[in-house]
Amino acid sequence: MPRRSALLNNVGETSMAEEELLTVREVAHRLRVDDTTVRRWIKSGALEAVTLPHRGKRQAYRIKTSTLNTLLKTPDLPA
Repeated sequence: MPRRSALLNNVGETSMAEEELLTVREVAHRLRVDDTTVRRWIKSGALEAVTLPHRGKRQAYRIKTSTLNTLLKTPDLPA
């Protein structure tokens, strides 16, 4: 049976491997566009995002940092 410290290390490693999720506003700020533009890209499928449950006026999304980095590597941003 593995020691408790080894189990804790494994748990810590998996949580460290999780990717950071950015809000629509954070992505818009980094790309220097309006929030509405980022939402339009998500709805059109040009930008992949995680949809969160919501109760407010707007749908809540989160964008992975790797998705943003891939988008930044492309020569043209979506229309």
